[in-house]
Amino acid sequence: MVSQSKTEDMSSFVCPLPIEQYPTVLLAHGGGGRLTHQLIEQLFMPAFSNPLLSARHDGAVFQVPRNRLAFTTDSYVVRPLFFPGGDIGALAVNGTVNDLAMCGARPLLLSAGLIIEEGLPMDTLVRIVSSMKQAAEQAGIQLATGDTKVVDRGKGDGIFLNTSGIGVIEHDRTISPAGVRPGDCVLLSGDIGRHGMAIMAVREGLEFESTIESDCAALSGIVLNLLEAEVDIHCLRDLTRGGLASAVVEIAEASRLHIRLEEARIPVTEEVKGACEILGFDPLYVANEGRFVSFVAAHDADRALALMRAHPLGSGAQIIGSVADDKAGLVTMKSRIGATRIVDMLSGEQLPRIC
Repeated sequence: MVSQSKTEDMSSFVCPLPIEQYPTVLLAHGGGGRLTHQLIEQLFMPAFSNPLLSARHDGAVFQVPRNRLAFTTDSYVVRPLFFPGGDIGALAVNGTVNDLAMCGARPLLLSAGLIIEEGLPMDTLVRIVSSMKQAAEQAGIQLATGDTKVVDRGKGDGIFLNTSGIGVIEHDRTISPAGVRPGDCVLLSGDIGRHGMAIMAVREGLEFESTIESDCAALSGIVLNLLEAEVDIHCLRDLTRGGLASAVVEIAEASRLHIRLEEARIPVTEEVKGACEILGFDPLYVANEGRFVSFVAAHDADRALALMRAHPLGSGAQIIGSVADDKAGLVTMKSRIGATRIVDMLSGEQLPRIC
């Protein structure tokens, strides 16, 4: 049996059944046991209660709007589970919401699959579910279906999450790398590198004058503001694994156009710069979980920038570059001293287990 630790701050959600009534999280495999039933009825159902879940069926049945739909899925294995500015629960919800937003979709429905390691403390699970609930409410997305599985002690590193999402596209535009055009302006929603450095600072035990907090957040609100204002957006991309550099290189290669960036316009906080220097990282390649780039027609760039800056998640937005058709598939950067260099992808992943 696993000893129980006391419940920590559960934010806006408290498990209806006292944790002491659970002998442990789960001691056996399978999805049909009494304890699994307790988790569904006493933890997940109260946290995510809605008509789709209340049907208690093997899947969710819902009416499909006449609009186009966007569908995405991702898995989350971040280590540690809790970090400054977020945790694996918020990360899983926000990451999937952001993928839908980058398609130009309004998030509607979410699924969640939890791979739980035998012996995970109950209060840890409640904290994660609470965080997922809060993130889903803030993003305006409903959990429609889910699943839990248990793996042997030592095989799951606490908990892994998989989330899938469905969103509705309420406009007739196609927002994708293929839509980028020569003359487009590249807009960045804020400073970069905070998520990756928040994770690494915890892992390496680094202390700074002010704590580096992850930028983990749902981007659907700021993106929907741009779409509802009918800004002439051609492409959107969130800056997760591989950071700003990898995202822009992928878009340049897919569009067969030349993207020109200006280093002096890319915001990086002093704390992130310092952490990157200590650990030997380039902020351009460090992961973010609440930042995105938008490729906007030049005539609408200033209006888009103003709309982004009016939103809390875009207060630090900048125009960081432009698109040309002279060097297909290339990304170049003008340095602070005026030199130009090629920006490429890293040959491997710079930071493992960051999302």
